[in-house]
Amino acid sequence: MKFELPKLPYNFDALEPYLDAETMEIHYSKHHQTYLDKLNEALAKYPDLSGSAEDLLKNLKSLPVDEADRKKIQNFGGGFVNHNLYWSVMGPKKQVDEKLSKEIEAAFGSVNEFKKVFGDAAKAHFGSGWAWFVRDESSALKIYSLPNQDSPLTLGHMPILNLDVWEHAYYLKYRNKRPDFVDAWWNVLKLI
Repeated sequence: MKFELPKLPYNFDALEPYLDAETMEIHYSKHHQTYLDKLNEALAKYPDLSGSAEDLLKNLKSLPVDEADRKKIQNFGGGFVNHNLYWSVMGPKKQVDEKLSKEIEAAFGSVNEFKKVFGDAAKAHFGSGWAWFVRDESSALKIYSLPNQDSPLTLGHMPILNLDVWEHAYYLKYRNKRPDFVDAWWNVLKLI
């Protein structure tokens, strides 16, 4: 089993001025690539494993691997899968999902309230990690953050969108101003 880096669906400069081209290129070609390489390296010892990277995370606890490799799959597989989703929810043009917007309004009262709750989760997250918007095991919409490269898939939740709040996602442009990065990110989120 060997995974490949999916092609970025837009050019590195396509999200300017909100996400700068240099950060995008480093983030995608260095950070994301490294998670993929380390995941493939960890999986090389287990040629009988099959399924998607998402399946590995969903079934993390029951994988027939040693504990050190389980942790590598969690960290590097999470980094690979989390970034795959991250690139896909952003874009230079809005492609609003009307059905999702209606669900958000029903669950949070308004899209603006959803943005506030999600933004607060991203801004308040301590250290490196991700803000998540998911469907939980009962299909209820939830917002929370997780540390490092942890994935909601390991909790039985289905990710809808995420925001990378590791400093490598924003530091060149926003330095230590994560709240400014989070506020700017809404301009490149294409779904809402």
